[in-house]
Amino acid sequence: MRIVNDRRIPPRPRKSVAELEDVVRAVLSDVKARGDEALREYEEKFDKVSLPVLAVSQEEMDEAGALVSAELKAAIEKAHANIEKFHAEQKFEGKKVEVTAGVQCWQKAVAIEKVGLYIPGGTAPLFSTVLMLATPAKIAGCRDIVLCTPPQKDGKVNPAVLVAAKVAGVNAIYKLGGVQAIGAMAYGTESVPQVSKIFGPGNQFVMTAKMMVSQEGCAIDMPAGPSEVAIVADKTCHVDFVAADLLSQAEHGTDSQSVLFTDSMDVAQKVSDEVERQLQVLPRQEIARKAVENSAILVVESIDEAMSLCNEYAPEHLILAMDDAETWAAKVVNAGSVFIGHWASESAGDYASGTNHTLPTSGYAKAYSGVNLDSYMRKITFQKLSQEGIRSIGRAVELMAEAEGLEAHKNAMTLRCKSL
Repeated sequence: MRIVNDRRIPPRPRKSVAELEDVVRAVLSDVKARGDEALREYEEKFDKVSLPVLAVSQEEMDEAGALVSAELKAAIEKAHANIEKFHAEQKFEGKKVEVTAGVQCWQKAVAIEKVGLYIPGGTAPLFSTVLMLATPAKIAGCRDIVLCTPPQKDGKVNPAVLVAAKVAGVNAIYKLGGVQAIGAMAYGTESVPQVSKIFGPGNQFVMTAKMMVSQEGCAIDMPAGPSEVAIVADKTCHVDFVAADLLSQAEHGTDSQSVLFTDSMDVAQKVSDEVERQLQVLPRQEIARKAVENSAILVVESIDEAMSLCNEYAPEHLILAMDDAETWAAKVVNAGSVFIGHWASESAGDYASGTNHTLPTSGYAKAYSGVNLDSYMRKITFQKLSQEGIRSIGRAVELMAEAEGLEAHKNAMTLRCKSL
């Protein structure tokens, strides 16, 4: 990895959404107009499979269970238990508040009834993402949890994806990838039910499709770009751990980015050398090497400066590889998920620590949270007024409505005041 001293973080790899919009809009419009017929045509065109039936059958679910090893099933169940435990503790309990005499206000958390989950296929079938998205949806009480994922060349879904879906409580699974999957869930077709909110990662075409359907009434989890990690490390770090963490992010995709901030030139050089050594034996070396070209090691004056730069970068994942990591963690302002100390690898959060790995990228951590239980809920507000409440706030409402020139608003309160 290249070492830089000018403290300038390399720009994130990104492609203009405008370049993709025409292609994406055409596919979305076609799915909206022709439903299942369009979906089958796009699956044949893009995923190279002919699908008489889009839904995954019970027979395919049973077959997947037999194909996944007992050891991997146990790992999936362990990860699910941790994710479930962490997210269950996020339940909201609203309290009734008497804001003034005779006026009570409160909130109630209500699950989104229909949610859609998109799970990419491609070079790495992300069955872990099934757990991350479906588990909190189930805890929240979503009535319908629909999952779309691209089929393999044999027309079937990766068996580990199906096992994870069963463990996490998905209701229905469809063999659909790319823009057509997003369109199917956003608009609904003869086979695929329409949902109210879509979750999940994907390539730039998928993310553009999500952004576009979000302008037509279907909510999405968050805007997102390529995955990324930032590491702040000092001379106490384990160089091999740091290099491995940088590469675990780099192997996600050629447009991923890994950035190391350190106050030690010695650490910078050793990590750079170790990255190259570990790269040589990675099965996904070609992908990781291209991502490393987007990445850098920044040598700074102090860890305090490193933290300041890191907060400005607002990484999806932030690893603090230092003996006193917990002290520095208190200074984190902008990050999707933070990994504290030498033993907290990013891969722990990606799979089984219990936190969610669907996180804001591209600097969106400055304003967005990662997926959590609230992502699947709506909070409805309630208010109850008695005659005493009208006496408490009636005149204030009349005066404010009159000042805004909204006489019907004023009248709705005036009538009540006069009836006392």
